[in-house]
Amino acid sequence: MKKNYFTNYLNKFSKIHLNYDNKNFLKIVEILKKIKKDKKKVIIVGNGGSAAIASHVTVDLTKMCKIRAINFNEADLLTCFSNDYGYENWVKKALSSYADKGDLLICISSSGESKNIINGANFAKKIGCKVITLTGFDGKNKVRKIGNINLWLNSKNYNIIEMTHHIWLLSIVDFIAKAKF
Repeated sequence: MKKNYFTNYLNKFSKIHLNYDNKNFLKIVEILKKIKKDKKKVIIVGNGGSAAIASHVTVDLTKMCKIRAINFNEADLLTCFSNDYGYENWVKKALSSYADKGDLLICISSSGESKNIINGANFAKKIGCKVITLTGFDGKNKVRKIGNINLWLNSKNYNIIEMTHHIWLLSIVDFIAKAKF
């Protein structure tokens, strides 16, 4: 193991955050402000580590920002809809039950190629939801092409991508909580 492994690893985060343009963050804040004002809701979806991020951010948006937010990480919902409609369609089917026109869907997908997230994002746009995407890997990934606003990280390392997505979303939560709108 290299002597400087951890220093080099953590320096990647410094470079990411020092060089990121915050215009999209401010656009997301404005969308969330409107969601709250219009009494709409935020729905956050992801797979694996991205689902864990969705759970955390959902709670903090609700608790700290007073913005209604949900995710679909309930085992019974996920397994029932996956079994009955196929894994690639379960997010779309959950959205058909829970999403309303004017809601916001936040899609977190490291690769941007998860079929269930792609199908869900396409459905959300079709019914009149705004879609924000957080992805990594290829800059031309399918999920990124669907979003109204896209936060993309030029990395192929799942942990770097997921931790960065988490930091980005929580920075938005903290900004809104301090702004108290």
